[in-house]
Amino acid sequence: MKSTPRGCGIRERADNVKKRDVFTKYGPQARAVLDALLEKYSDEGVLGLDDTNVLRVTPFTTMGSVVQLINAFGGKQGFEKAVRELQGALYQEVV
Repeated sequence: MKSTPRGCGIRERADNVKKRDVFTKYGPQARAVLDALLEKYSDEGVLGLDDTNVLRVTPFTTMGSVVQLINAFGGKQGFEKAVRELQGALYQEVV
């Protein structure tokens, strides 16, 4: 296995996560939220991805209310778990 290079940029990390398609276990709305979080991370370097306040800004506001989006993960704990998985995937070793 080779690890992700230290100099690997934010966009490359996000692209690698998308290529691995690691969120297939989630429903369509939850996957859309995770994809949008990846885009936010890629474009803005947003680090507080697990802060539910991020769901109060575009593009999330067009997807539903904060409650609807969190419920797509089965509740706040499910959302936080999915975001932790997302953050782990961003820094996971690449084969």
